[in-house]
Amino acid sequence: MANVKPFLCVRPAKDKAARVAALPYDVYSEEEARKETEREPLTFLRIDRAETQFPAGTSAGDPQVYQKAAALLNGAIADGTFVEDKEPCFYLYELTWEGRSQTGVAGCVSVDDYLKGTVRRHENTRTEKEEDRVSHVRECQAQTGPIFMACDTCPPLREAMGRIKEEEEALYDFTSPDGVRHRVWRAGGEARTKELQAILRGIPALYIADGHHRAASAVRVAESLRAEHPDYTGEEEYNYFLSVIFGREDLQILPYNRVVRDLNGLTPGEFLCRLEEKFQITGCGALQVSPQQKGELGLYLAGSWYHLRVREELRSSDPVDGLDVSYLQQEVLTPILGIGDPRTDQRIDFVGGIRGLDELERRCQNDMAAAFSLYATSMEELFTVADAGRMMPPKSTWFEPKLRSGLFIHRI
Repeated sequence: MANVKPFLCVRPAKDKAARVAALPYDVYSEEEARKETEREPLTFLRIDRAETQFPAGTSAGDPQVYQKAAALLNGAIADGTFVEDKEPCFYLYELTWEGRSQTGVAGCVSVDDYLKGTVRRHENTRTEKEEDRVSHVRECQAQTGPIFMACDTCPPLREAMGRIKEEEEALYDFTSPDGVRHRVWRAGGEARTKELQAILRGIPALYIADGHHRAASAVRVAESLRAEHPDYTGEEEYNYFLSVIFGREDLQILPYNRVVRDLNGLTPGEFLCRLEEKFQITGCGALQVSPQQKGELGLYLAGSWYHLRVREELRSSDPVDGLDVSYLQQEVLTPILGIGDPRTDQRIDFVGGIRGLDELERRCQNDMAAAFSLYATSMEELFTVADAGRMMPPKSTWFEPKLRSGLFIHRI
């Protein structure tokens, strides 16, 4: 059962929340991050990506970058940009976008739940990305970006959250520049925290939807601190990591599309001939292809769109091999384009579905040779893969809307 507890939250002052709240650090390119920190001086991105406070070209892994992040965080606490609640609380976090709302509970999940598999993963991590967040957490002595978690449908949790929202005034209520409305309520007091904790402890498993690297780095920090303090009790704050837990029924996954830099020495015509061995291909000209069902892909190549349907004999019932991203990797990227490990190969890039198909065309006009649009992975597929202890190919899911960093900070 899940061990989730309330925490002493460091959070923005009410009049600063809209300016502080920032998209996760890893959705920005370096250029985009610098532009955003110039646009909004209070954005939490300047703490999450403190290299933006140094001249262009400064390595994000330079020790002075993490020292700067800690100094900025401590300075924001000292000057009143952030406040600290006086009792451990849970918080409710509601995001509303394009007519859909999702509400989750912000609290801290036990590191041991991660280690023993109560917290389930669906994606492998990259060591260098873990190292970055390990250094950030260690230097700041805080977890600054919540892990986006999902659980199976839980009516008692939904009912309790509904009551709290009716009874309490929102701490924050603002709309971010991308049109997402954010509302936060404090769920404090002994009775409420005990009720929520009991409900959460009745949940058999939690699933990482987004934030695998942040979770892995939090666990690594905990393990290192345990080694440094062999008399630890398990209740120290570093033994828990900041999370927001949502019911699976409220969550939306968008496609995670791919662009490739070259065709591995093939001409566009030769590439299409190779693809015909794997797919039924229909030319669509300038008409963009957004796949409408599993087993369909779109291809943008040499200024034209193509609709691809996986041939029946290649389909699989395996929870991982049957994913559309797996078909693309196993039938196209590896054998035809020579891209074996998409986590490290510089010839491939990933484009979140929120950026749209126009972005795929733009990339092909600028620096890429071809683009693939995919059908979104489903929540059922995510749960099935995680329950089986398997891993999806990297960048298989893009959750939208994104949780904002800076609204909840957990000191360790």
